[in-house]
Amino acid sequence: MAEPLKAIYDGLFLERFASLVKTAWSPFDEALFIERVRDESWEQLELKARTRKITEALGASLPQSYEEALAVLYQIDEKCTGLPYLFFPDFVEVYGMEPQLWDLSLAALKRFTERSTSEFAIRAFILSDPERMAQQMLEWADHPNEHVRRLASEGIRPRLPWAQALPLFKRDPSPIVPILDKLKQDPSLYVRKSVANNLNDIAKDHPDLVTQLAAAWIGKDAKTDWIIRHGCRTLIKQSNPQIMALFGYAENESTEEDGSSLVVTAALDVEPSTIVIGDEVALRYRLQVREGAPAKLRIEYGIAFVKSGGKTSLKRFLLSDREYAGGASASGTRVHRFADLTTRKHYSGLHRITLWVNGREVAESELLVMEAEAT
Repeated sequence: MAEPLKAIYDGLFLERFASLVKTAWSPFDEALFIERVRDESWEQLELKARTRKITEALGASLPQSYEEALAVLYQIDEKCTGLPYLFFPDFVEVYGMEPQLWDLSLAALKRFTERSTSEFAIRAFILSDPERMAQQMLEWADHPNEHVRRLASEGIRPRLPWAQALPLFKRDPSPIVPILDKLKQDPSLYVRKSVANNLNDIAKDHPDLVTQLAAAWIGKDAKTDWIIRHGCRTLIKQSNPQIMALFGYAENESTEEDGSSLVVTAALDVEPSTIVIGDEVALRYRLQVREGAPAKLRIEYGIAFVKSGGKTSLKRFLLSDREYAGGASASGTRVHRFADLTTRKHYSGLHRITLWVNGREVAESELLVMEAEAT
């Protein structure tokens, strides 16, 4: 089993970092710093809590003047790259929020994001003064460094994972749009992924806005088209009619001209039909497309997972997403394992298994999941 991510902060890491700080500021007490970090609560802390613990130990061990403490960090930050050094921008969030310190703090976050990421720390500043920070992010969207440009998008995402939410931008994402508009043809894939993820965040609360942006942006630049497709993934999963049409998926309803459906026949078999939690099943599907013009199909299977209280929750999984000739057949087998995951726990009960084409259910089957016998 892989080590948890929090294990990056092991004893060797802390010793090496403390030694590095000592080279920049001779009064630094390495042993006391490590003692402050690895107190009685350390083993129970997860990654972000450990990051904050290091931040607070630094605050207690560096010069008490914020400006002088930053100067020490500036002497060593070029040697501190990657995820483990999230405590550099976190230091800015914890100790640099006073209004008179903002110019120093924003310059520090811009600098530190080039070697780690300031996407989490910047959000405290956004929540404190959203208008000023929206303008700041808009300026950073023109920065020559891709990490700073990415911060302009990633830091202001309404639903950034691991981070505090930005409810004001969930309610009204309009200040974000000019930033994304600047970055929609960015040469860096790193930046474009962030723009797409930001769009996908917005789509969860404002699908009509993202639909309008997608329609206005599509077809003008290959980089922008990639962003739109990736940024509309939730709307595609939801079979949003406007988005499905925008990306060329065939309509799934019967037409007035001939009354024919997109899918003529469809079947879904589940083998075996009874399993215990931890086992796997083979899902065999087949369908035939109506005669005529080629049709772009998104084929998925769905499982209505039984929850702890007996209710069910549907989750769909992609099988195929491509164009099929008129009259063509599509078939395949997918193995699905009902093993517990950190993100999903399985419960006994009758599970409904379904086959979907372009957001419409076309076939179904059932699977009985049972608890494993105690040994």
